[in-house]
Amino acid sequence: MPFSNLSGMIAAIPAVLIAITFHEYAHGKMAYLFGDPTPERQGRLTLNPLAHLDPIGTLLLFLAGFGWAKPVQVNPFYFRGNRRKIMMLVSLAGPMMNLIIAYLAAVSLNLLGKFYLGMGPLAGYLHIFLKLLLFYNVVLAVFNLIPVPPLDGSKILIGILPEKYTNFLYNLEQYGPLILLLLIFTGVIDLFLGSAVQKIINFLTFLSSISFL
Repeated sequence: MPFSNLSGMIAAIPAVLIAITFHEYAHGKMAYLFGDPTPERQGRLTLNPLAHLDPIGTLLLFLAGFGWAKPVQVNPFYFRGNRRKIMMLVSLAGPMMNLIIAYLAAVSLNLLGKFYLGMGPLAGYLHIFLKLLLFYNVVLAVFNLIPVPPLDGSKILIGILPEKYTNFLYNLEQYGPLILLLLIFTGVIDLFLGSAVQKIINFLTFLSSISFL
């Protein structure tokens, strides 16, 4: 777990809720902007975390360091334009939102370091919260970019590949959850996430350190 004490556990709750909520809101908002009213009708264009939580995915995010939210349902037939490309953008919106929040968390950590001494005990909690906010948002972004249905990465890949190759991914969707569980229980996910997440965190931390030079 990315926390080892009570303060960490308390700070983890809002960090996880922010990561999940903004991820799913971004999906719904992007679909809505391209003409799909489905997310709005289902109450997903909200920043209320209760509208987006998946019990198992949220629990795994706390316990295992990776997880998911309740997917936003979209109807591509409402899209105005190239449906495959728009679906790719809708799928990419969630991970991109997480990376934006992660960057802002890294910037905030950098600023906190400069004013830490004048903030008293609150600074310690903020430091833990921001580190977890950075961590969980990067984890959620990287995990969802794995190109296995039903994760966002599979839909992004469909939008990138030539159309003649996409039938394979469509046919793979029925086996996607089983493949994902296999990757989780064999530890393949951990190997992929651990390396990718740390590299992105290091890059965002470096980027934040030079943002205000």
